[in-house]
Amino acid sequence: MCAVKTADTQVVTRFAPSPTGYLHIGGGRTALFNWLYARGRGGKFLLRIEDTDRERSTPEATEAILQGLRWLGLDWDGDAVSQFERKDRHAEVAHLMLARGTAYKCFSTPEEIAAFRADQEAKGVSYALFQSPWRDADPATHPDAPYAIRMKAPRTGETLVEDAVQGTVRFRNDQLDDMIVLRSDGTPTYMLAVVVDDHDMGVTHVIRGDDHLNNAARQQMVYDAMGWAIPVWAHIPLIHGPDGKKLSKRHGATAVGDYQAQGYPAAGMRNYLTRLGWAHGDDEFFTSAQAMEWFDLPQIGRAPARLDFKKLENICGLHIAATDDAALLHEIEGYLAASGRPALADAQRDLLSRAMYCVKDRAKTFPELLEKAHFALTSRPVVADEASGKALDTVSRGILKSLTPRLQTASWTKDALEPILTEIAAAHGIGFGKLAAPLRAALAGRSATPSVYDMMLVIGRDETIARLEDAAG
Repeated sequence: MCAVKTADTQVVTRFAPSPTGYLHIGGGRTALFNWLYARGRGGKFLLRIEDTDRERSTPEATEAILQGLRWLGLDWDGDAVSQFERKDRHAEVAHLMLARGTAYKCFSTPEEIAAFRADQEAKGVSYALFQSPWRDADPATHPDAPYAIRMKAPRTGETLVEDAVQGTVRFRNDQLDDMIVLRSDGTPTYMLAVVVDDHDMGVTHVIRGDDHLNNAARQQMVYDAMGWAIPVWAHIPLIHGPDGKKLSKRHGATAVGDYQAQGYPAAGMRNYLTRLGWAHGDDEFFTSAQAMEWFDLPQIGRAPARLDFKKLENICGLHIAATDDAALLHEIEGYLAASGRPALADAQRDLLSRAMYCVKDRAKTFPELLEKAHFALTSRPVVADEASGKALDTVSRGILKSLTPRLQTASWTKDALEPILTEIAAAHGIGFGKLAAPLRAALAGRSATPSVYDMMLVIGRDETIARLEDAAG
């Protein structure tokens, strides 16, 4: 077995999705783990599009994957590599294996292989490895016919996969077949292409889902056959739904893009996905810079992680509250575009920017934030919803009418406005809470809003008085 990459080699990780659909949330976490591990060590994070399935691979799926990675904030080094465009290099390596004697030409036809398996099934053998009669055949006996290239896999002993997450995993060699690396039509198989690409790209750490763990044993044979250094393997458990079953659409969104369209902030998603199956003590809320510093492979658990939407929302709420207002506004505009909602007008953008300080606390998603900011985004006449409209009875309308003259000459600060509103409430024999309800209905058309003082300060004197006059009738 060849030596594993040494510790002083520059770390190079990769994410290698197949462009046959959207970027799954599990794929997003795999990309994130690779990104964190490389970035935290001054290494490279590479992107390879495994587009060898020409019938199912589409440019639209590739773009969806790239967009999902960009939204998560994961940048990669250099251009994305197309696996299909490297097919000649894959074939070259297969023929190099032939020359090294670690692979052989197999002339068995599909019909012969099918007949072998049918015979084994008739004998009660449910799964039998095909033993090619061409493994040790004299080249002089080779026919002039199409052939596949098969690896000469060891027949006895064990193949050990040393995994940074799973530990030492043993595979009996009598359970590993002489896999095809180059088909008779000259196209490479996945098992060969992945290894050649990882080697040529200088990948030092292969961090991927544990559904690829069995592949590692077979791919390791390719490394050995070519005399190449084996990368560090790290196979991470898959993500399950809250019920412990494999994540599917019945649990909710499975595509990374869906989370953007639902209004989750990217920083919150990065934080939550990092914490999903990995831990740094009891830390739950952290920045990407902290994650880069802390992230390491031994802290990844071996059990499948469970997606917890309540915890995701709590983490996202903390990130919304902690994010710079300008950056938050930019991301909200991205959310509006992704969800198909109308873009903000210039006046709305300005008011939302001014309102950010009083609407971003305790909002767990962008829809929640925008609902709190409804007072800044709506325009006259403000239409009260059913709940808040109940506060606009004849008495409360009269109170609002008596308030507007006092606001015409007031200094527009909370310290100046507070005694005025308190005095008006007392003059009508009610507490401030009774006055706040019709004020919320008039200013926002909602019953759940920021404080009435914050709303008044954000929209300004003229707009405040105009809305109160509209509500007073």
